Amino acid sequence: MTDATTDTAAPAAPAAKVKNTRTLVGTIVSDKRAKTVTVQVERRSMHELYGKIVAHSSKYHAHDEKGEYKMGDVVEIAESRPISKTKSWVVTRLVQKAIAV
Repeated sequence: MTDATTDTAAPAAPAAKVKNTRTLVGTIVSDKRAKTVTVQVERRSMHELYGKIVAHSSKYHAHDEKGEYKMGDVVEIAESRPISKTKSWVVTRLVQKAIAV
């Protein structure tokens, strides 16, 4: 018994290059602009002299093409090419939906 099994499938394409883009996770604090959300990112660090944990925050304007993210949602944003004067981040995924009151 001879098995003449031939693999007719094409060779796998080379893996797509993974871009090393910065990603941040933050909360949407404003969704009033068209196709844009404002994301507040908080980070905590220790004060150099006193050792107290201090919270620092930054706001980023991120592109939301479909307008699907709302205020209070926790989202992940990734750096991209400049889209407008203040917008060079894009919302990539929803981490946690806002709690409805």
